[in-house]
Amino acid sequence: MDNCIFCKIVRGEVPSKKVYEDTDIFAFHDVHPAAPVHFMLVPKLHIASLADIEDKHRDLLGKIMLLVPRLAKQQGCMDGFRTVINTGHVGGQEVCHLHVHVIGGGERLPAMVPHSR
Repeated sequence: MDNCIFCKIVRGEVPSKKVYEDTDIFAFHDVHPAAPVHFMLVPKLHIASLADIEDKHRDLLGKIMLLVPRLAKQQGCMDGFRTVINTGHVGGQEVCHLHVHVIGGGERLPAMVPHSR
């Protein structure tokens, strides 16, 4: 996708603070961090959202998920972290390129869904 900001980051056309890169995956710090540690993993292959995943993406998704805890620890998330995949407009997805947020590195994160008491 020529106009996708994450594709441009992967291609090096837009600067980013890289966390990790291999042939399939690029990870970089979020420009608007929600916590002391906040980075994203994106497949280099343009996939619009989690809703567009097919069986052929199984190994790629597995590789991403195996990287998450390793990179989280390398970035300082020793006591836990949150992973978020926003999907579609209603799910809060702002960039139409599949990405996994990894958030942590500070105090306990607030609950995502309020608990009823």
